[in-house]
Amino acid sequence: MAPERRLSASVRAALGPLAAVVADPAATDVFVTGDGAVWADTGAGAQRVAGVRLESGAARALAVGLIAVGGRHVDEATPCADVRLGDGMRVHVALPPIAWGGTAISIRLPRVSRVSLDGAGVDADAVAHLHRAITDRQTVLFTGATGSGKTTLMAAWLSESLASDRIVIIEDVAEAPIDHPHLVALECRQPNLEGAGEVDLARLVREALRMRPDRLVVGECRGAEIREFLAALNTGHRGGAGTLHANSLHDVPARLEAVGMIAGLAPEALARQAMSGIDLVVHLDRRADGSRRATRGRFALDARERLAIEQVTAS
Repeated sequence: MAPERRLSASVRAALGPLAAVVADPAATDVFVTGDGAVWADTGAGAQRVAGVRLESGAARALAVGLIAVGGRHVDEATPCADVRLGDGMRVHVALPPIAWGGTAISIRLPRVSRVSLDGAGVDADAVAHLHRAITDRQTVLFTGATGSGKTTLMAAWLSESLASDRIVIIEDVAEAPIDHPHLVALECRQPNLEGAGEVDLARLVREALRMRPDRLVVGECRGAEIREFLAALNTGHRGGAGTLHANSLHDVPARLEAVGMIAGLAPEALARQAMSGIDLVVHLDRRADGSRRATRGRFALDARERLAIEQVTAS
């Protein structure tokens, strides 16, 4: 049985009535809905937590307090905020009037125990393929829906890197549980109340390139940073990784094109860069019983010179 999740005194105090729910080592997500109900996902989907309910004022105070512990601010003027607490706990809150039904709190929890690649819950052939990818310094894009386990699998994969590898990871909010002795983790910074001081993912990718990374990692490709990331992958930075939200393996090219358009990349230019910069795509699906299926693919060009993907069969 996994040990209880360790919480610092300040985080435990800020969590208040949620502390016991968050401390459950099986919990991956905890939610508070607008009506004050508390929900937790322990592997079989979100389930209502009996005996815990928050009044509207208490829910708001809890949300404000959690964001404050993370060093940020939330109020009517800035009704949404996202922070990291402790060892990778990610908290997002939305206040009325944006959350018109009442204060909404979403807490993403890291695993209590680090997951190895062999214990990541995917099939043996996928594990063997990923072991070869780390040895051959292939660049891997991990894709899947929210909660599919792509960040956990990516972290387990990177944890297999040689101790001499210098890993630099860039994330909007730090959450990838990489177990490695030479890790540099960079996290975005939101603007202050005056709108100044923002440091976004695209800038952090450029900063990371000055740190001589052996493995460059972007926690989630979703905007302008994809241009910087692909440029780096095509100028000698091999063996890195990134994650991307997508519904299926065959949806990945269209999803990547959409992200590229945000960055100002034409589909044809993105296709060429993705083909030469990304060696392997690993897509994760989460089944109803909590298990995961890994499907693998490689990028190709279609008849229009646009990005396509070919599924890699078991080896």
